[in-house]
Formats: sequence, structure tokens, C-alpha cells
Amino acid sequence: MYNLLNLFISLFQETAVAVIEVADIVTSEDVTAAVEAVKTGLYGDMGMLWMLISGILVFFMQAGFTLVESGMTQSKNAVNIAMKNLLDITVGSLTYWFVGYSLMYGDTTNGWFFWSGIMQGEGADLFFQTMFAATAATIVSGAIAGRTKYSTYAIFTVVMTAIIYPIAGGWQWQGSGWLTELGFIDFAGSSIVHAVGGFAALVAAYMVGPRIGKYVDGKVMPIPGHNQILATLGVFILWLGWFGFNGGSQLAWGGDDAVAASTVVLITNLSAAAGALGALVTTWIWYGKPHLAQTLNGALAGLVSITAGCGNMTTGGAVLAGLIGGVIVVFSIEFIEKKLKIDDAIGAASVHGIVGFWGTIVIGLWGVDGDTKLGIFNGGGSDQLINQLIGGLAYAVWAIVLSFVVFGILKYTIGLRVTEEEEVAGLDVSEHGSIAYAGKRTRE
Repeated sequence: MYNLLNLFISLFQETAVAVIEVADIVTSEDVTAAVEAVKTGLYGDMGMLWMLISGILVFFMQAGFTLVESGMTQSKNAVNIAMKNLLDITVGSLTYWFVGYSLMYGDTTNGWFFWSGIMQGEGADLFFQTMFAATAATIVSGAIAGRTKYSTYAIFTVVMTAIIYPIAGGWQWQGSGWLTELGFIDFAGSSIVHAVGGFAALVAAYMVGPRIGKYVDGKVMPIPGHNQILATLGVFILWLGWFGFNGGSQLAWGGDDAVAASTVVLITNLSAAAGALGALVTTWIWYGKPHLAQTLNGALAGLVSITAGCGNMTTGGAVLAGLIGGVIVVFSIEFIEKKLKIDDAIGAASVHGIVGFWGTIVIGLWGVDGDTKLGIFNGGGSDQLINQLIGGLAYAVWAIVLSFVVFGILKYTIGLRVTEEEEVAGLDVSEHGSIAYAGKRTRE
């Protein structure tokens, strides 16, 4: 498509020159201006199309999250997982359109808070940004699977998509936010989307408490997911959707932007592959055999690792970032589960929170900006690393504090957990009155 576009522009320019030579009625400057006008119009249309396609890919990630979360948890809670992911995109679309976009991209006088009225945003931009808001909410879903009230989760989703995510997102992406002025970089949201969702998931899992049977006499008891093939398919869908997540964040297509967006997609794929390999090798050495669930989380960790720096990383830097992210996620999941005794059902806090922070600071280690070196390991000095640490910590603290407040209020009002009897029976039956697999009567 890009080559065809250039061919069209070239033919237009040659034709215009030929007309001038025959008629001699316009100057060469007129031709140049006309060509640039054609380029601007075509590139603008292509950019809007690219954002729409990317937004559709990010929308499809909700299907991936549904499969990953349901596959990695018990079958008696699969309907509940599906209902939560459906809730995220429906509620997120409406709340983000109503107030969230304005709180993120509205006017600001201080770089911290933004507002331009209700029901702001339009077209491809609003659609694309809405998908990111829904993703931030969805991250929390899997961490608290199997024991959380649906009503509690619904209220938190509203708050996340309407307030928590949009306000923090404006700090960087609005263009006049305090982190933008600082020089902080988060191209597609390692911190803005993933760390905010991941640290909210960590708080949620801590506040709700572990699933029944997870910790017995101080020992960690495995509660295996019911379908690892579903989980694998879900990761492949997320991997695909991430090409839109990161590539679409170029927010334009045509000329240099087309080259940049294509490079972002390439770098995203390399980091994902390296993350999966890092987790695979780590589990093979640690457990004695390569572990599927951890390798799947490694692929996602590789994707999260490069989300902030996908516009500021070489191919080699992307591979290294993803590889380390895949190793980090294995140790983080083990630490949170066994040392902190927090039951994160699918490792969401590690994949998105801990690795999201890693993906943010890696720009300050070996990131680049064109030919300019940004990282301390490639001659760029320490300024960018300090900026990345400040921004990463700001997003982590924001998510943790706000999540504690929201879940604390919910705990002492409507409550966070279902009853023990309802949890044992499964949330599909107790919360929704249905089951995912017809004919299945055994309890897990």
C-alpha cells in the first residue's frame, strides 16, 4: 500500500511537470505545493485508517484476555470471566466517552488534571483511546478470579475507566502533562496502561484475599487452570492485537510515520519472542521442564517490556528488554505467590505491573531517540533513567493508592467476596446462574 502511494505521488508529479513544460502556465513552486497537498491529504486519510485498524486489533485483545483468564482458572468460573471482560468493553466504552477522554486529553493549567467538558473526543482517536482504557480495566479481572463479587468488580471498572486511568494517562499523553514536560517517555503504555492495571490488580488480589484452598498450613497449593489450550490461543490473540496496540500508537501513517510504525511492529514481535524464550529457558532450568503457563506469561511479559520503548529501541535492545522481562516475570510470580502470600490467579500483577515498570525504565538503560543515545549503557547519561524512574514510580503509586481507596470503600460497604458456599459452587452458578460447559456436573 505504501509503495502504491509513492507510485501515485510520483506519477502525479511527473504529469504536473509535463503539463508545465507544454503550457508554461504555473511555476515549479506551484507544482511542489500541489504535490505536498496531495501527500498531506493521502497521508492523513491513511493515518486515520491505520488508527481504526489498530483500534480494531486492540478491541480483539478483549477476546484474548477472556481466553487467557478463563483457561488459566477453573472451569466453574469461566462464565464469570467472560462476563467481566464483556463488562470492561461495554462500560469502558461509555464511561471513557462520557468523561474519561476529557479527563485525559482536556485542557490543563497545572499538568496534573485535565478537563474540557463531557462527551469529548470523536472518530478514530476516541475509538482507539477507548480500547486502551478497557485494557487497563481488564488486567484486574484475572488476578481476582474465582472469589470476587461481580457487583464489586463492576463498580471498580467504572472508576478505573472514568477516573484512575484517564487522569494518570494525561500526565504523559495529553501533551502538556507534567511528565511530558519532565521528558518521561512511554510510547504505548508500559506504565500508563499496564503498570496502572497491574498494580491495581495486585492491590485487588491482596484486598480480596486468596481463593479457598490456595494456602494450607502455610503451604502454597496449586489451583491449575482448566484449559491451557484456551490460554495459549488467548496469548496468540493478544500477541496479534499488540501490533495494533503499539503500532497504532504512532498515531499516523505515511512517509516517515509509515516507516516508524512498521519498525514498531517489528520491534514488538521481537521482544515478545524473546520474552517467551526467556521464561521457557528459566522454567526449564528451575523446574526441570519447560512450563507452558509461565512461557505464555513470558510472551506477554515481552510485549509489556517493549510497550513503552517500542519507538525508542533498536532491534537488539528490544530483544534484550523482552528476554529480561521473560525472566523477571517468572521470579515475580513466584515471589508474590510464595513470599507475599498474595493469590494472583493468573500472574497479572507480575506480567503487567512489575514488568510494566521494567519496560518503562529500560528506556533509560539503552533507549535511543533517532541517533541520540538515551540510556546509561549506551552513552546517554543518567538523565533519562531518572525521568523514567520518576514516571514509573508515579504511575505505580497512583494506581496503588487509588485502588486501596476504592477497594477499601467497597469492602466496608457492599463487600468484596462472595460467600464460601458460593465460591465452592463456582461463580458461574452463584453470580450468573449458568455454566460454561453444558453437562459438566463435577466440582473442581
